[in-house]
Amino acid sequence: MTEIELMSEIRDANLNYLMLAQQLIRADKATAIFRLGISSEIADLLEGLSNMQLVKLSSANVMLARFRFDDSAILGMLTNYTKDRSQAHLHAAILMSGQVTEAIG
Repeated sequence: MTEIELMSEIRDANLNYLMLAQQLIRADKATAIFRLGISSEIADLLEGLSNMQLVKLSSANVMLARFRFDDSAILGMLTNYTKDRSQAHLHAAILMSGQVTEAIG
């Protein structure tokens, strides 16, 4: 994959993420804040962005979405737990909900 193709993929991923985030926020802000792992201030900012602003923001040369956790145990629960998958996902969600949301500054 060339550098140009890579940047195009990042831009597309960013735009898809931003559009989904905005849609979730507009549908149910409290649930979106939990699911996206963002602060209410960031949710307010994303909710108010115009389509032009979304496109401009998506053109950043970095991924805007990132993993919400740095704990390999949570990742392991989501990917490798074989006993009861639904309980593993629930347990991981509970652990992630206890993490502090990050503010982009």
